[in-house]
Amino acid sequence: MNRKTLIIVAVSVAVLLGIFVLLRCAKGPCPLSKGKSGVSLSGLLNQAKDLQNKGDLLAARDAYVRLLNEFTASNEAQNWQKKVEELNIKLLFSSTVTPKSVSYVIRPGDTLTKIAREFKTTPELIAKSNNLADAKIIPGRKIKVWSAPFTMLVDKSQNTLTLKSDEEVVKVYIVSTGKNNSTPVGTYKITNKLVNPTWFKSGAVIPAGSADNVLGTRWMGFDLAGYGIHGTTEPQNLGKQVTAGCVRLGNPDVEELYTIIPTGTEVTIID
Repeated sequence: MNRKTLIIVAVSVAVLLGIFVLLRCAKGPCPLSKGKSGVSLSGLLNQAKDLQNKGDLLAARDAYVRLLNEFTASNEAQNWQKKVEELNIKLLFSSTVTPKSVSYVIRPGDTLTKIAREFKTTPELIAKSNNLADAKIIPGRKIKVWSAPFTMLVDKSQNTLTLKSDEEVVKVYIVSTGKNNSTPVGTYKITNKLVNPTWFKSGAVIPAGSADNVLGTRWMGFDLAGYGIHGTTEPQNLGKQVTAGCVRLGNPDVEELYTIIPTGTEVTIID
């Protein structure tokens, strides 16, 4: 085989290998990819999955965050972001102490409400993250308490609500906002919270659980009369501008937020 033929064969093999890699990467994570720091995509992804399977939620979350930072252009980035959000919520609702929470020793005279007020969190979140069946607590026991503040950002152009803690994204929710762009822009605070709210509509009283009660299962009112965040009886309209001005979430999502968000939490709404 002469030199020219060898060159042609080598080039052909390189081209075929390149096509194979492109096709393989188009179908999912590319095992030959290297990150910005030279880390292997497949190695880091396997590490993240192994950590999650072992129950090390914090380390698994951090591994998925690193995947997002190392492989920003990957077609799997959206899936990794969902994994990060899923693990963030699991961490919130678990007894794992994170940099945004503290290990608190219950003192005589403490109640869940008192502890929640001290750390600007919710009794529901303390109970859920410590697997407490009721409000009864025992002095001397150590419990996890979330201590970092939460904020929410509603983007009307995207119909999303982004939950943040210390400016880090915890989770992004799909919402409905006001028709004709009627949801007010600005920064507000959550001033009241209700479970299974009654809807007072133009003099009519529509009870909780009614198919006509558009508030769904939870209400979190703003310091702007008549506006707030609530559930829905029309989940098929999430992601659209269809409300009278409030922000709607699916009932499972609004119940999740209700557990996390204390009164006083800031909500910023942008166009």
